[in-house]
Amino acid sequence: MTKNNFPSQKTIEQVRRKYPENSRVELVKMADPFSRLLPGDRGTVRFVDDTGTIHVRWDNGEGLGVIYGVDKVRKV
Repeated sequence: MTKNNFPSQKTIEQVRRKYPENSRVELVKMADPFSRLLPGDRGTVRFVDDTGTIHVRWDNGEGLGVIYGVDKVRKV
Protein backbone atom coordinates (compact mmCIF):
# COMPACT_ATOMS: atom_id res chain seq x y z
CA MET A 1 0.00 0.00 0.00
CA THR A 2 1.14 3.53 -0.68
CA LYS A 3 0.81 6.52 1.65
CA ASN A 4 -2.76 7.21 0.47
CA ASN A 5 -3.84 3.64 1.37
CA PHE A 6 -4.13 2.60 -2.27
CA PRO A 7 -2.05 -0.22 -3.75
CA SER A 8 1.03 0.72 -5.74
CA GLN A 9 0.90 0.80 -9.53
CA LYS A 10 2.98 -2.39 -9.57
CA THR A 11 0.43 -4.15 -7.34
CA ILE A 12 -2.46 -2.94 -9.51
CA GLU A 13 -0.76 -4.37 -12.60
CA GLN A 14 -0.30 -7.70 -10.79
CA VAL A 15 -4.00 -7.76 -9.88
CA ARG A 16 -4.90 -7.00 -13.51
CA ARG A 17 -2.74 -9.88 -14.73
CA LYS A 18 -4.20 -12.27 -12.15
CA TYR A 19 -7.83 -11.27 -12.81
CA PRO A 20 -8.17 -10.40 -16.52
CA GLU A 21 -11.50 -9.45 -18.07
CA ASN A 22 -13.93 -12.39 -18.31
CA SER A 23 -12.09 -14.54 -15.77
CA ARG A 24 -14.32 -16.32 -13.28
CA VAL A 25 -14.03 -15.68 -9.55
CA GLU A 26 -15.58 -16.96 -6.35
CA LEU A 27 -16.12 -14.77 -3.31
CA VAL A 28 -14.12 -15.75 -0.24
CA LYS A 29 -15.08 -12.77 1.94
CA MET A 30 -16.59 -9.32 1.63
CA ALA A 31 -16.45 -6.66 4.33
CA ASP A 32 -19.53 -4.74 3.11
CA PRO A 33 -22.27 -5.34 5.72
CA PHE A 34 -24.98 -4.27 3.25
CA SER A 35 -23.97 -6.65 0.46
CA ARG A 36 -26.22 -9.58 -0.40
CA LEU A 37 -23.16 -11.50 -1.61
CA LEU A 38 -22.13 -14.58 0.33
CA PRO A 39 -18.91 -16.62 0.36
CA GLY A 40 -19.08 -19.05 -2.55
CA ASP A 41 -20.97 -16.68 -4.86
CA ARG A 42 -19.43 -16.59 -8.33
CA GLY A 43 -19.11 -14.00 -11.04
CA THR A 44 -17.20 -12.74 -14.06
CA VAL A 45 -14.53 -10.05 -13.89
CA ARG A 46 -15.39 -6.94 -15.90
CA PHE A 47 -12.19 -4.96 -15.20
CA VAL A 48 -9.72 -3.85 -12.53
CA ASP A 49 -9.74 -0.10 -11.91
CA ASP A 50 -6.87 2.25 -11.00
CA THR A 51 -7.36 1.60 -7.25
CA GLY A 52 -7.09 -2.18 -7.66
CA THR A 53 -10.82 -2.79 -7.20
CA ILE A 54 -11.93 -5.85 -9.16
CA HIS A 55 -15.28 -5.06 -10.76
CA VAL A 56 -17.36 -8.22 -11.02
CA ARG A 57 -20.67 -9.06 -12.68
CA TRP A 58 -21.96 -11.52 -10.09
CA ASP A 59 -24.13 -14.42 -11.23
CA ASN A 60 -26.87 -13.30 -8.81
CA GLY A 61 -27.13 -9.91 -10.54
CA GLU A 62 -25.06 -7.90 -8.06
CA GLY A 63 -22.40 -5.55 -9.39
CA LEU A 64 -20.24 -4.81 -6.36
CA GLY A 65 -16.50 -4.48 -6.75
CA VAL A 66 -13.98 -6.42 -4.69
CA ILE A 67 -11.79 -3.93 -2.83
CA TYR A 68 -8.09 -4.79 -2.84
CA GLY A 69 -6.81 -5.53 0.67
CA VAL A 70 -10.31 -5.61 2.18
CA ASP A 71 -12.39 -8.20 0.31
CA LYS A 72 -11.15 -11.48 -1.13
CA VAL A 73 -11.92 -13.62 -4.20
CA ARG A 74 -10.24 -16.57 -5.84
CA LYS A 75 -10.10 -17.63 -9.48
CA VAL A 76 -12.21 -20.63 -10.47
